Amino acid sequence: MTRFLPFILLAGTTFAQAQTNRYNVLFIAVDDLRPELGCYGANYAQTPNMDKFASTGMLFDRHYVQVATCHSSRQSMLTGRSPGAAKQGPQPGARFLPELFRRSDYHTTCIGKISHSPDGRSFQYSGKGDGHMELPNAWDALPTPFGPWKRGWGTFFAYAGGQHREDGQKHKDLMQFTVEKDNDLPDGMMAQTAIETLRDYKKSGQRFFLGLGFFKPHLPFVAPKQDWEAFANTDIPLPPEDKIDSTFWHGSGEFYKYKAPFEKTRPLSRDAILKSRRAYLACVRYTDRQVGKVLDALKELELDQDTVVVLWGDHGWHLGEQEIWGKHSPFERANRSVLIMRVPGMSTAGVKSDALVESLDLYPTLIELCQPSFRKTAHPLDGDSLVPLLKGGSGSKRDVAISYWHDAISVRDRTHRLIFNKKSKASALYDLSVNPDNNTDVAAQLPEIVKRLKDAIPE
Repeated sequence: MTRFLPFILLAGTTFAQAQTNRYNVLFIAVDDLRPELGCYGANYAQTPNMDKFASTGMLFDRHYVQVATCHSSRQSMLTGRSPGAAKQGPQPGARFLPELFRRSDYHTTCIGKISHSPDGRSFQYSGKGDGHMELPNAWDALPTPFGPWKRGWGTFFAYAGGQHREDGQKHKDLMQFTVEKDNDLPDGMMAQTAIETLRDYKKSGQRFFLGLGFFKPHLPFVAPKQDWEAFANTDIPLPPEDKIDSTFWHGSGEFYKYKAPFEKTRPLSRDAILKSRRAYLACVRYTDRQVGKVLDALKELELDQDTVVVLWGDHGWHLGEQEIWGKHSPFERANRSVLIMRVPGMSTAGVKSDALVESLDLYPTLIELCQPSFRKTAHPLDGDSLVPLLKGGSGSKRDVAISYWHDAISVRDRTHRLIFNKKSKASALYDLSVNPDNNTDVAAQLPEIVKRLKDAIPE
C-alpha cells in the first residue's frame, strides 16, 4: 500500500484521493544563483519575494550540487544519478524526472532553462543543429517565448532590443542596465508565459509539472535600469583579498571574455569588484521579482493549495572569492547553491535546515511527495528523499556531500572540504567551519580527517 504522509495532506483530502498523483509540481530553476539572498543571511541583497517564499517553505542551508557547471549539474539532478555512478543501458523506466511525471498522466511544460538548452531544444550557441528534444519524452509543451531574439540561445545571452552575444555583431558587454520594463527582457517574458500557463492549468484541472528556468544572474549581467539603481546606496561587501594556492584555481575565462566597463587588470580594482558584484545583485533582484509574480499567480489561482514548489539554483558562483569570477571549480562557492521547498500544509514552514543535502535528492523527494502513478525509473536513484526533513526531522542521511570537477572529487562534511585529485592522488583540506573562503590547506595537519573523507568517496 502507498505510504500515507498525513502532515502534507490538505484538509478534506481523503486517503483514497491522495494515493497517487497527489500534487502538482512547480519547479523553478535559477541559473548561477548562489545563496546570497536575504533569507540566507545577506542583508544587502534585495530578494523580498524569495525571502517570503522561504518563510512559507523549508530553506536548505547546506545544499550542494554534483558539478559546478550548468549542463552536468542539471543532468545529474534530472536523472537522479551521480556523475560517478556506473553507466547502464536503456531501461523501460523513466530516465528524466519530468518524464516520470508525464508517464503518470501529468501535463508537463518547460519554459526556459531546465536542462542545458534555454528552451528544451538542442541547438548550438550559433543556432546550428536539428533542435531535437534535449530530454526525450519529458515535455508536452515547450512555450518559451523568444521575442525579438528569435531563438533560444539568443534569449539566453540577450541584450536589449533583440541583440545578443551570439548574433555575429560582437556584442560582449559584461553588463547592461537600460530597459524600463521587465518584459523588455527574456526573464520577464518567461514569467508572463508561466502565469498564462498556470491559468490554463486552472481551467483544465489537470495535474501538471511546470519547469520554469530563469536565466539571470547568468552572464552577461543584464536587467532593467531600476535594478541597477536600487543598489546606488547599498554597502556591498568585498570578497577576501587572498588568492587560493591550488591547481584547481582558474583564470575566470568566462567572465573576462566579456567587455567590462572598467580596466580589466588582474586582480580587479576595488571599484571594479564592487561594480561587478553590484551588477550580479541587480540581476538577482530582477529574477526575484519574476519569481514573486509567478508565486503570486499560483496563490491567486488557488493552485498553491495542491502544488509542491521547488526553488533551485543549479550551482553557486564566485564573486571574487579566491580571485575567481564564475563557477567551474571544486571550491565551496561554486558548489553550494539555493534550495527552498514548499509542500501544501507543511508544518515546518519557515524552518531553515542545516542538514547536508544534494541536488540528487530532489528526484526521490518529489516521487515520495507526489506519489506519481508511474514510478519505475530507468536506473536506481542515487539520492535520498528529503521528506523526513520536510516533516521536521533534525537528522540527515548524509554525512558528506560530494561534488565533481574534472579530475577533482570534492567531499564536504559539516566543517571541512576535501579536494582529491583522481590522477595525481594529491589532497587539499580546508576548514570551513568559520570561514567558507578559508584558503589554508590543513591536510598535512589533519590526516585522520583526510582519510575519513577520502573513504567517503564512492569507488
